[in-house]
Amino acid sequence: MLISKTQHDITCKDGTVNRIYVISPVIQGYPQARFPGVVVFSEIYQVTGPVERFAGQIASQGYVVACPSSFHEFEGPEAIPYDTEGTDRGNRYKIDKEVAAYDEDATLSVDLLTTLPNCNGRIAATGMCLGGHLAFRAAFDPRVLASVCFFATDIHSATLGKGKKDDSLVRVLNGDLNGKGELVMIFGKQDTHVPREGRDLIRKTLEDQNIPCSFLEVQAQHAFIRDESSKGRWDAALTRNLFSFMMEVFDRTIARDLGPKAGGQAEIAHVC
Repeated sequence: MLISKTQHDITCKDGTVNRIYVISPVIQGYPQARFPGVVVFSEIYQVTGPVERFAGQIASQGYVVACPSSFHEFEGPEAIPYDTEGTDRGNRYKIDKEVAAYDEDATLSVDLLTTLPNCNGRIAATGMCLGGHLAFRAAFDPRVLASVCFFATDIHSATLGKGKKDDSLVRVLNGDLNGKGELVMIFGKQDTHVPREGRDLIRKTLEDQNIPCSFLEVQAQHAFIRDESSKGRWDAALTRNLFSFMMEVFDRTIARDLGPKAGGQAEIAHVC
C-alpha cells in the first residue's frame, strides 16, 4: 500500500507539546477506508530515519501508525543524532523524564489514533530499546490488544525516569496485565543492555502470572534492527523475519474483529 505522513501537536499536562507523527496507509479509490492502529515508540533518539522507516513498513501493511516524540519536555521533535553527544543527551533525558509522563505520552497516542477518521480503534504497540520498554507499559492500557517489544531495556532493573521508579514488573505481579492483550518480548542474546538474568526475570514474572506472551531470544546484539548507525549490529535478515513475526501477531490480534473473548484457555491435551 501507499502511505502518507501527517503530524499532530498535542498539548500535555505540563504545557509542553508532543508532536506525534502519523503514517497512514492509502488505498486509492477508498477515501473512507479504516484501519487498525499501532503506536511505535522510538529509541532515545526520538523519531529518526530508522524509526520512521520501521513505522512506514507497518503502515504499508494496512495500519495507521502513530510515533510520539518522547522528549518534548526537553527539546523540539527533531531527531537526536546517533553520535556521542546525542547518545549522552538521550540517555540523560531518559532518566530525567518522569515515568508518569511516559505513560501520558502513550495514552495521548492511543487517544489520537482512536479519534482519527481512518482508524477503526483497534490498537497495538511496538518499539525498540527505550521504545520497547514503553510498548511494554502501553500493554497496561486495555485498549492496547498487543505489544511487541524489541530489546526492551531497563524493565529488569526497574530504572526509568526520576522520582518514582519504574514499576512495570511490580504491576505485572499485582495482576495489572491479567486479561489484557498479548505480549511479545524479543531480545538479542548478546545484548549487554538486557543481560541473561534480566531476561530470565522478565520471562519468569510474565509466565508466573500466565500472561499470553511469546518470548524470543535471538543471536543478535543490542539495536540489531536499526538500519543506520547501528555500530555494526544491524542484521537485515533477522530483522525481516522478526518483522514478519510481529505482523502475524498484529494481523491476528487487531486486524480482525473477533468479538469478546469467551471463557478461559482450554486445557491442552497431552498427545503426540
